[in-house]
Amino acid sequence: MTESNTYYASCSCGLVKIIASGKPVRVSVCHCHACQQRTGSAFGVQARFALEDVTITGNTTLYQREADSGNSVTFHFCPTCGNTMYYFLHGMKDFIAIPVGAFADADFPAPTISIYEERQHAWVMLQGDLEHID
Repeated sequence: MTESNTYYASCSCGLVKIIASGKPVRVSVCHCHACQQRTGSAFGVQARFALEDVTITGNTTLYQREADSGNSVTFHFCPTCGNTMYYFLHGMKDFIAIPVGAFADADFPAPTISIYEERQHAWVMLQGDLEHID
């Protein structure tokens, strides 16, 4: 549910909740293999916000891995239902990435960039004005 650029996210069981205010800095689709595995889908969709604009309640468990770019990523999961709730990219300490699905909001802003398209499934067709990066 969206009210004047305030976005509400939660995990499936409701243990972890997020309130993000202001517009996302970036909304992106990622086709890398790690996002495919993490989401159990053909791609991941995430919104990046300034960390100062986000409030998180509830405890999470952590998992850190190396991204396809070579940078470190720290993921935060709900310890009960396992949903990915947010993550941090190494070197971007002032920003937080939140999976768009956690907002369960059909009016959430559309992605503006699609990355790792060389790994995109052949049947995926994204519409809209997107920057495309292999």
